[in-house]
Amino acid sequence: MSGNTFGTLYCVTSFGESHGPAYGGVVDGCPPGLELSAADLQQELDRRKPGSSRHVTQRRETDTVEILSGIFEGRTTGTAIGFLVRNEDQRSKDYAEIARKFRPGHADYTYWQKYGLRDARGGGRASARETVVRVAAGAIAKKWLAGRYGVTVRGYLAQLGPHRIAFKDWQAVNTNPFFAPDAGAVAALEQYMDRLRASGDSCGARVNVVAQGVPVGWGEPVYGRLDADIAAAMMSINAVKGVEIGAGFAAVEQQGSEHGDEMTPQGFLSNNNGGVLGGISSGQDVTVSIALKPTSSIRLPRRTIDVEGKAASVETTGRHDPCVGIRATPIAEAMLACVLMDHALRHRAQCGDVTPPTTPV
Repeated sequence: MSGNTFGTLYCVTSFGESHGPAYGGVVDGCPPGLELSAADLQQELDRRKPGSSRHVTQRRETDTVEILSGIFEGRTTGTAIGFLVRNEDQRSKDYAEIARKFRPGHADYTYWQKYGLRDARGGGRASARETVVRVAAGAIAKKWLAGRYGVTVRGYLAQLGPHRIAFKDWQAVNTNPFFAPDAGAVAALEQYMDRLRASGDSCGARVNVVAQGVPVGWGEPVYGRLDADIAAAMMSINAVKGVEIGAGFAAVEQQGSEHGDEMTPQGFLSNNNGGVLGGISSGQDVTVSIALKPTSSIRLPRRTIDVEGKAASVETTGRHDPCVGIRATPIAEAMLACVLMDHALRHRAQCGDVTPPTTPV
């Protein structure tokens, strides 16, 4: 299998399966001298880990990270940073019934057709548990971006199924299991998820991510566009089916007089372009929104076929997220941070000695 590495200068490679011994990652390109410890990665991994509330999978994983290389006396050395997160709570027997059937909407079918075999335990390589590597790599990128450029990357749940969540304040996001930016909305979200879980069905979600403090100039026009790389990174997250930068599809209904972000000596008057113009960061907040589909593993019986192509019915038991979007916020943050760090390094390599002729707005 190819396609396990992303990034140009800040490169992340992952390996592992959901019910294998461990997941692991290698980060290439982190500059030397960054203060870094396992605790920096663990803080982010704890935000993503399963079993954190009754509304997500009850698989019990500590997601304890072990840093294997690239750190000496508490600082990065500039060499490859290798790390490992061991799997501790696999229940492979839960997947015995679906080993020869394909879950509708799941990668079971495409993996089988492409490779001629598949690891049915927890989805194998297709499991969203692979995102543990992205979150660890994103923790490194977040710390470097904040220390070097003052960039902050944060996200929140903007919609859970039919429930749209108004943004109230950042302080609320990490105080509830949904990453909801409105503490007053949590009770309704809990009631909705309790009903959904009892019904055996699942739902989708929308997550918004914002990078503040991004300097003007990151990104390469045409094929190395910042927004294109962000979109590709977000679409690589399990279950993501849509990505918007700035106004996104709302731009269809806007007119040019509304969509174009007017400028004054004091700054931009709007941010419909999501902080990216012509593939290059404008110095505004970089804003991204992703849509995640409903979980494919549900208890309700559904029509499908088996590995012999015969008609069958499948229902999934075991431990699954009724909404993968609930734990997607730290994952989306990590992917945005990785892309921004990659472009920061690329910009520094080519244009690091350029003095902008106009004071950034």
